[in-house]
Amino acid sequence: MPNTYTQIHIQFVFAVKFRQALIHASWKERLHRYITGIFQNNQHKMLQINSMHDHIHILVGFRPHQSISSIVQNVKTESTKWIKEQDFSSSFAWQEGYGAFSYSKSHIPSVIRYIQNQEEHHRKQSFLDEYRTFLKAFEIDFDEQYIFKEPI
Repeated sequence: MPNTYTQIHIQFVFAVKFRQALIHASWKERLHRYITGIFQNNQHKMLQINSMHDHIHILVGFRPHQSISSIVQNVKTESTKWIKEQDFSSSFAWQEGYGAFSYSKSHIPSVIRYIQNQEEHHRKQSFLDEYRTFLKAFEIDFDEQYIFKEPI
């Protein structure tokens, strides 16, 4: 796209299906590298990625040639296939839906630190409480029953 100049920073947040603790420390760095490759292959710039056992945070410099829903679908589909092919978890799946939160350039250093310090942060706050905090801080209307589906 000649003569198109953008500065779009998006933090993606999504959970393992039913918030199961399926992302193991022994392979999470490999997962991060794999997901980073997906974003880079789609011409986005990875700024920070980190996960807990039940969810992931991804901060990217986003290029507008692709929709947000398209990249998230691509990341979820391809990373799920990869996790299963690696025999890390035969039952792994990502939860439906995601959060996508935009930031100005001045906020990027603090968002990077926040994502890097997930382990420390989650000693004090659960993922569900964290996610609700994001939705409220970004003034996103939500219905509690639709945040995450529970197992049937």
